[in-house]
Formats: sequence, structure tokens, C-alpha cells
Amino acid sequence: MRSVRDTIGKVPVELELDRERITELTRELRQRSRVTVKDRWHAVRFNLLLALQAAVAAALAWVGSHELIGNPSPVFAPISAIGTVASSVGQRFRRTVELIFGVAVGIGVGDFLVFLAGNGPWQLGLIVFLSIVVSIFLGGGPAVVTQAAATAVLIVTVTNPMEDIEFPRVVDALIGGFAGLLVIALVLPLNPLRVVDRAARPALDRLTKELAETAEALRGRDADRAQAALDRLREVEEHMQGFTEALEGGRETTILSPVRWHRRGALSQYMESYEFIEHAVHNSGTLIRRAVTVLEDDEPVPETMPNAVACLAESVRLLRRDLGLGVEPEAAREQALYAIHQAGRAYDTGVGFSGSVVIAQVRTTGSDVLRATGIERTEANRLVRLAAGGHPQDATRAAAAAARERRTASRSSRRR
Repeated sequence: MRSVRDTIGKVPVELELDRERITELTRELRQRSRVTVKDRWHAVRFNLLLALQAAVAAALAWVGSHELIGNPSPVFAPISAIGTVASSVGQRFRRTVELIFGVAVGIGVGDFLVFLAGNGPWQLGLIVFLSIVVSIFLGGGPAVVTQAAATAVLIVTVTNPMEDIEFPRVVDALIGGFAGLLVIALVLPLNPLRVVDRAARPALDRLTKELAETAEALRGRDADRAQAALDRLREVEEHMQGFTEALEGGRETTILSPVRWHRRGALSQYMESYEFIEHAVHNSGTLIRRAVTVLEDDEPVPETMPNAVACLAESVRLLRRDLGLGVEPEAAREQALYAIHQAGRAYDTGVGFSGSVVIAQVRTTGSDVLRATGIERTEANRLVRLAAGGHPQDATRAAAAAARERRTASRSSRRR
């Protein structure tokens, strides 16, 4: 049995350890709180215009329904307007039609069953059930089903079924939907290029960071660091869906909003780049995975190998910057070609099996970056061979010439 003295003697040590743990936990909590507040404020700023669009659309819808059809309590017009504004970007035309269809189904089923069975909890459950079934039977998607059920609930719980205003309710939904489209197209249109750039930034910034981390891991022969970069790279896939939706929304905005028509050229460059950015993400995953193997197998790592990966990371960063600004991505091309040149030098120095795969993936991903800047496939392949053969300056000049030819051909086609 331990003595009291032994027990008492250990208390200060245990207390000191507890204090250290508490201090560490407090520090982590403060750090997380700061990050959380910063992220939330960034989210608020990002969606501030969306909130303003919804507010203006709801007000316009209410005024339109109240003044045009004399509805004293226009419930469905503001709801439809908010639903149109808040719907997934790139799908607002379809969403407006779905809203109106869903409202019509909900009104029809709700009013009919309330007339037959009256109000009550079991009637409400039955009406919601039948509204969903009818919507699905008529081929409605999730938005239609949700709107039909919500409308049926409003019919039962809020409005008076004996008022005989079924048609104004449908018109309410129509007014609200078009009020939402009016706001997003003419009154407060988003800048499509800015929206797409914000959506692309998380994916491309993460890709840039993990390629740069891989370059440092190769320099320091740190396999764990490279593996950590590979694990974090999976986050890029999560961001690509938002990137796709933003592109669809940007295209929709340039169609709907005359004040944003001048952004079509810059946005089309972003849209054409998306496929090759996606390829670059996948090929970078293979590159980093093989870099881990290079380090784990203790293969040779010439100095030019991490240099090549670092230049590739820089080319991705410059690509996002120039696409976001709507300018010709010449600097991204130059960095991609220099990365390919450095990879060629590393191969000539001597690498192992996995190292040769890293070199090949630098060339492949560099080619993806070149394609994303607007270089055609055959020209991109020629430039890759030229840069890998030890002539990066010649490849850069050839890339600039190819870009000029492409711009000239594009202007000529637009004049026709």
C-alpha cells in the first residue's frame, strides 16, 4: 500500500500535468473559435448579395401579387420568389417551373381534400402524403415534391379553403418565380466571373498547396509529409462539385443578365478550362502518391525533381489568378513548361521506377495546365516535347504564338 506521503508527493506533479492539459485545450479552443468566426464571417460576406436578392425579390413579389391581382394576403408569391433566388445556381429557369408546378399540385390536392374531409391532423397527414404521391406520379423531382407538400400544408393550416382563390394562388407562384428571375437578371445580378473564381479558389488553392508541400517533402526526403499532402488532396474532390455548379450559374447569368453579357468571353475561357483542371487534379494525385513511394523506397531524388513539382504548383496558382482576372494566362504556361523542362533534367540525371512515374506525371499535369490555358492538344504535346528536350524558352515563344493565333481565329469567327 502506498503511503500518504507518496500520494501527497505525487499530487503537485499530477496537478501540473492537468494545468498543462487545460492550457493546451484552452489554446486549441481559442484557435478553433477564431477560425470558426473568420470562416462564418467569410460565408456571410460571400452570401450577402444572395440574401439581398432574396429580400428584394420577396418584396417585389408581394407588391406584384397585391397590386396586380388584388390578393390581400399574397403568401405564395414571396415564397416562390425566395425559392427561385435560393435555388441552385444554373437551374433557376427549371426551378421556377418546378415551383409553379409544385404549388399547383399542392393547391389542387389540398383544396380538394379539405373540401371533402375538412381540417385536422389526420387530414393534414393524408393531404401531404397524397401531394407527394401525385407529384412523383406526374414525374416531379425533389423540388416539385417538396413544394407540393409545403403548399398543401399551407392550404390546410394557414389559408381558408372556402375563399375560392385557387387560380390567384397559382398566379401568386408565377409572379413570385418571375420576380426572383427579374432580380437575379436585372436588378441585382451577380458577377459571374467572381462567383466562379470564388468557387474555383478552394480546389485550385488546395491543389497548389499540396503540390508545393510535395516538393518540400521531396527536398527533405520526408515521406510522412508527402503522405499528409496526399491525404489532404482528397479535399479537392469535395470542392469540384461547387466549381461545376458555379460554372453553370455563371453561364446562366450571362444569358439572363444583359449587364453581364460582356463577361461571356472570360467565362467561356473558365468553362473550357474546367475539363483540364479536373484532369490536373487526378494526375496530381498520382504524382503525389508516387512521390510517397519514391521516398519510402529510398529512390534517388535529383534536385530538379522537387523543382519541377514546385514549378507545377506555381503554374496552377497563376492559372487560377489569370482566369479569375479574365486575362491571358501566359505566366501559367511559362511555369508549366519550365516544370516540364526541370522534370526532363531530373530524368536525365537518373531516377528510380517510381521517380520516372513522378516525372511522367509532371509532364502530363503540365500538359493539362497548357490545355487549360487554351492550347490545343497537338500543340500542347509539341510544346511538352520541346520543353522536355531542353528548350523551354523556345516552347514558351511557341506557346505565345499559338495563343495569338487562337485569339485571332476566335475574333474572326465572332465577326462572321
